[in-house]
Amino acid sequence: MPTSFSLKKSLFTTQKNLLFSHKFFNHIELIAALSSGLILLVAAIFSNSLSSTAYISLHVAAFIIGGYAKAKEGITETIQEKQLNVELLMIFAAIGSASIGYWTEGAILIFIFALSGALETYTMNKSDKEIASLMDLQPNTAWKVTPQGVINVDTHTLQIGDHILIKAGERIPSDGIITKGSTTIDESAITGESLPVSKENGKEVFAGTVNLNGSIYVEITKLTEDTLFQKIIQMVKKAQSEKSHTQLFIERFESRYVKVVLITVAFMLFLPHYLFDWSWVETIYRAMILLVVASPCALVASIMPATLSAISNSARNGVLFKGGMHLENLAHIQAIAFDKTGTLTKGEPEVTDVWFRDSLKPQSVLSVAKAIEEQSNHPLAKAIVTYTNQYEPTPLSIQQTRDIPGKGVKADIDDETWMVGNAEIASPDESVAAYAEKLASEGKTIVFVANSKETVGLFALKDTVRPEAKKLISRLQKNNIYTLMLTGDNPTTAKSIAEEAGIDHYVAECLPQDKVNELQSLRKRYTQIAMVGDGVNDAPALATANVGIAMGEGTDVALETADLVLMKNDLSRLTDSITISHRMNKIVKQNIIFSISIIMLLIISNFLQVLDLPLGVIGHEGSTILVILNGLRLLR
Repeated sequence: MPTSFSLKKSLFTTQKNLLFSHKFFNHIELIAALSSGLILLVAAIFSNSLSSTAYISLHVAAFIIGGYAKAKEGITETIQEKQLNVELLMIFAAIGSASIGYWTEGAILIFIFALSGALETYTMNKSDKEIASLMDLQPNTAWKVTPQGVINVDTHTLQIGDHILIKAGERIPSDGIITKGSTTIDESAITGESLPVSKENGKEVFAGTVNLNGSIYVEITKLTEDTLFQKIIQMVKKAQSEKSHTQLFIERFESRYVKVVLITVAFMLFLPHYLFDWSWVETIYRAMILLVVASPCALVASIMPATLSAISNSARNGVLFKGGMHLENLAHIQAIAFDKTGTLTKGEPEVTDVWFRDSLKPQSVLSVAKAIEEQSNHPLAKAIVTYTNQYEPTPLSIQQTRDIPGKGVKADIDDETWMVGNAEIASPDESVAAYAEKLASEGKTIVFVANSKETVGLFALKDTVRPEAKKLISRLQKNNIYTLMLTGDNPTTAKSIAEEAGIDHYVAECLPQDKVNELQSLRKRYTQIAMVGDGVNDAPALATANVGIAMGEGTDVALETADLVLMKNDLSRLTDSITISHRMNKIVKQNIIFSISIIMLLIISNFLQVLDLPLGVIGHEGSTILVILNGLRLLR
């Protein structure tokens, strides 16, 4: 019985083999189509010198070489799904053309149909290329640290808790946390940021990123198949398999339409002979033309190439759609709700304002603040330390620290007692308190620094709005999309952030269920709504919205629940995604209108007896190639 490791390895190998086989069969399809066309060209050039047997043999060869793949696909799908399809119509049309002596026309039909099929496969391979490039970034082996020393093992054998060594210049094989060493890591494959990031003990690293300098030891926190890379791969694969509402409708329509065409052709084989006094040759000839021109090849090819191209384009730019339907729906969004922390804001507090008493040098206050706050892991304390480090404060020795729950910290430095915390512990005078109140009204958190005599300093901190958030909100509003912010924060902070970002409306102190209720209320006014979030508490709301959008650095639950993911955590990509959704829907409409118009024109021309079979073949298959090429424009 296969082990868990061998199954994982087999799965990973199978994925790579499938990607290779797609490319391989695309080459085979293209070679077969071109070979069929070349044989036709030879038959046309030497038609006068060839015997009838040789002439027919060349055309039969063109039929078999060019049509084998599509014939096999059509017959297999018909047997498996018990439904007729376009491929069968093409087979019948080609055989019918040959049966009444139009060998060249039947072979041209096969050639162009095979060529359009190769183009469609090419479109799918362009999407698969995004997956292949990602899979190549994940190393197959890793240096595992064992009691016996460091050994080279297959990446898929690594378990959570294992320790690995990553040398300078190597790619990181799995997600984990640095336990020893410091380095600079190129994370452009994940975040899109060109500048390397410094990492030390306790910092998280991701599979596929590059360790630029210095060896590091990492503790594995995720299995290989659960890493960010594998999630990206699965998301793109899922997006390719899930179809838009329009695509599903066309596929249901296709089977019924094929039946109608075949029944109509069956009547056309004899009725015109009696009703319009056509000859039997003319009757059968027109029936064969109808079989060719009424086939919905172009209509069927109107959607999938465009959808796959748009998904591929988005994936290349850091936006992963989990299905064509979500890409289609995005263009119809009328309102978008945003989580605040980590979505509209950076999710980390920053020092925005400082104040120091004139009687003391700022440097001494900064030194005290850093010395005390370095003892804490609180996000506010880390932000203050980060701020003070800019000014290279003097290192101080702390004799003793005492936490005052809900108020702050007291510390003894050089036989003097210092306090860092809120107003209760600092007891600021009226002027300082008034200034602090003004800052607090702007949604900022106030941290005071005081000694035993008076308040000597003040830090105002705030979770700052992402720079791209304001531009995003502005662009959405220009497109008449209503914006709403849902946050669990207090009303004062919520109001400040909403005003700074330019949000239309906000709701504060929201629990997860409250966010769901707000979205349900929003849907009564707007039929199509989206939700953007990053946390566990956003997951129910993401599932409730018509389109759930997760930030790439969000929680696993949010990433799993969402319909699309902004991998680079860049909100500006959202407007790009809405734009490409509009482009895709526009191109799909163009393709559908164009293909239906061509089919109707060819059918009418056939009944008026002004259309020959060669022109019918070129008109029908040419329109198919044109709609595929039109869809490929979305790759740009």
